[in-house]
Amino acid sequence: MAFPAGFGWGASTAAYQVEGGWDADGKGPSVWDTFTHQGGERVFKNQTGDVACGSYTLWEEDLKCIKQLGLTHYCFSLSWSRLLPDGTTGFINQKGIDYYNKIIDDLLANGVMPIVTLYHFDLPQALENKGGWLSEAIVESFDKYARFCFSTFGDRVKQWITINEPNIFALLAYDLGIFPPGIPHVGTGGYQAAHNLIKAHARSWHSYDSLFRREQKGMVSLAIFAPWVEPADPNSLSDQEAAKRAIAFSLDFFAKPIFTDGDYPEVVKSQIAFMSKKQGYPSSRLPEFTEEEKRMIKGTADFFALHYYTTRLVKYQENKKGELGFLQDVEIEIFPDPSWISLGWIYVVPWGIRKLLKYIKDTYNNPVIYITENGFSQGDPASLDDTQRWEYFRQTFQELFKGVTTPSFGLWSALFCTGGDGVA
Repeated sequence: MAFPAGFGWGASTAAYQVEGGWDADGKGPSVWDTFTHQGGERVFKNQTGDVACGSYTLWEEDLKCIKQLGLTHYCFSLSWSRLLPDGTTGFINQKGIDYYNKIIDDLLANGVMPIVTLYHFDLPQALENKGGWLSEAIVESFDKYARFCFSTFGDRVKQWITINEPNIFALLAYDLGIFPPGIPHVGTGGYQAAHNLIKAHARSWHSYDSLFRREQKGMVSLAIFAPWVEPADPNSLSDQEAAKRAIAFSLDFFAKPIFTDGDYPEVVKSQIAFMSKKQGYPSSRLPEFTEEEKRMIKGTADFFALHYYTTRLVKYQENKKGELGFLQDVEIEIFPDPSWISLGWIYVVPWGIRKLLKYIKDTYNNPVIYITENGFSQGDPASLDDTQRWEYFRQTFQELFKGVTTPSFGLWSALFCTGGDGVA
């Protein structure tokens, strides 16, 4: 397979997952520090990211791996509380700036393009104490943080991701309470957090566009997690509609406002409004954007950053009892085909990535696509005989190659990164 000239290959990491040094050199606590230090049933084996991969002190070793792999791009996230320990520019940690400056400078010196994520789930605890992503105030706090990062690193960083997987984060952190801060607000919190995440992204995009783009000439987007879904019974109209709703509530929930018209998909709005009424709420549990906010949100992405790992089957599941919950709102049941090979939550369905890319091409006017996360996780300890992972990548690359090179598809996919949640 000969991918087109200029096609990029990268790896992705996240600050809390790899850095360690949780309180080193003036870093403030993040919500993950607080959450894991509390321990208990919610924390797997009471493990923490206090040390993690030790990248804070072992960056040079990471760089050797990047060079050995011959990567063209490296996507990593900044620890907000390492740079701004209390989440504000009132206290700037120079040691944090020095650490990220070295990473960026070392990458560029070795011909590797940095892609920098501003936020990968690790909110400074000081801001969570003020309401976190459930508070409207977080929009301004994030914008100030983004401006600080653009000003500090933007002379060298030309590709920015504002927020990592806002759809997954909002659901797991503020709806189900599985991620920190760990307080469930089932049926309401996820939508409120998502609403503020979209506004925070849009506002920071405008800050870059008005204050930094002309001189720095970079690009800004956000990274959306999306599986591909197929109707469990392709001949069932109800399953077909369920699959469409599944895509609308996962991918389109964030992509449509940002890439198209500044507002949520109609099926999302109508479905949540219907369920809310059924449950006795006076109005929809999904907040509404004002007309001014819609204009502010529309068109606030310079490329499409996608995280794809796997595919699921979807069938219609009526919410007869009017139960609160995300899947209950969508009225679906999701599950894998029993023939698919899996490890954990990732099922090997190579053709899913090609179908998802085709959907994005057709729905969002053929944008430049960066696949900023993909991979196949393995158990701990991972075996060096990783045939399953190798085969996953081989098949995935074949499907990606079809999408990029087949004239009828005509995809504008520019980058493929392994890493993130799928690769340890």
